[in-house]
Amino acid sequence: MERDEEMVRSRVLERMDLTKELTDEQILEVIREEICSYANHHSMGIARRMQMQRNIFHSLRRLDVLQELLEDDTVTEIMVNGPKSIYVEREGRLFATDLKFASEERLQNVVQKIAADQNKVVNQSSPIVDTRLRDGSRVNIVLPPVAVDGVAISIRKFARNPLTMDRLVETGTLSEELRDFLKIMVEAGYNIFISGGTGCGKTTFLNALAEYIPPEERVVTIEDSAELQLRQVKDLVRLEARNANLEGRLEISIRDLVRTSLRMRPDRIIVGECRGPEALEVLQAFHTGHDGSFSTGHANSTEDMLSRLETMVLMGSDIPLLAVRQQIASGIDLMVHLGRLRDKSRRVLEVSEVLGMKEGEIRIQKLYVFCERGEERGSITGGWERKNELCRRGKLEQRGLCLPSRES
Repeated sequence: MERDEEMVRSRVLERMDLTKELTDEQILEVIREEICSYANHHSMGIARRMQMQRNIFHSLRRLDVLQELLEDDTVTEIMVNGPKSIYVEREGRLFATDLKFASEERLQNVVQKIAADQNKVVNQSSPIVDTRLRDGSRVNIVLPPVAVDGVAISIRKFARNPLTMDRLVETGTLSEELRDFLKIMVEAGYNIFISGGTGCGKTTFLNALAEYIPPEERVVTIEDSAELQLRQVKDLVRLEARNANLEGRLEISIRDLVRTSLRMRPDRIIVGECRGPEALEVLQAFHTGHDGSFSTGHANSTEDMLSRLETMVLMGSDIPLLAVRQQIASGIDLMVHLGRLRDKSRRVLEVSEVLGMKEGEIRIQKLYVFCERGEERGSITGGWERKNELCRRGKLEQRGLCLPSRES
């Protein structure tokens, strides 16, 4: 069957005038004609003809065998480990697929198609690239020899209908009480930093949390690859970093964009992820009149995230450690830490308040903590316990807001 498909595909390519810009319909017409011609001499049912038409069209105009996975709403992530090995994530679990590329060349074609669509360059001189698909899905590509076993592609699919905080409550990511608490924190302009490991849902949670930003406020988002979907924000500016070209020039870093954003009169600044020395500019933006700003970072705990922020700032400056800690303590109000449990579910594991400095150390207190109670049918059960009351209430008072009274 694969051989039949390759023969028809070759005939289609021979007929296509590569000097002209052909529409999808024109290419489909050529594919249909060649399939009919081939079927006149070979036994082929209607279902097989339709499948062949779809496969050939996807290989020429879409992303080849990956296209059906991109169109499958149950798939949240796609991982390619060379032409013959493709995995997907569904409901937090990984599954091997029986899909494979017809050749290494076909896989390379998909790589170049993805990169070129966003004016990115990926080759042996620049073998690693972060980019996105047209629908916003996040893509990471690594070429050999860096990827030892062949081209590696990871695609984090862009949700067509982003999850809301109400939906996250329904799925057990957080409780109604915690949702209501965070809603007021966002409305009051508390600066919130979201931490967690890879794949724990930081971007999803940030997207959902941003729905509580008052619609009249001006928001600037800054990302490596634009994927945030702030649909309720009307006055929105989206900025995206750019890698250096082959000569090592024309790079526009996250750090550059944070500095630029300060001149754009934002009410809030959202940095998709802090990874390096741009952390200093992010922290400075947090406490220079941009209340209610957000960012995220990779860490295994709240304490680990604070330590990593110190390291990131020190990577790009010679500021004394004590001054760095003061920047963190005065810039961040709340830390929200997410995680994936052993049943693959995603949860808010804790919410902590940054209290300030004491004896040269950053002081935090846990406000909410997720506590496991057991397992039922392979799923972890538990709930969120409030450990302490919010201490720093100045921003609440400034906006005339108050927290709901706690039921006894």
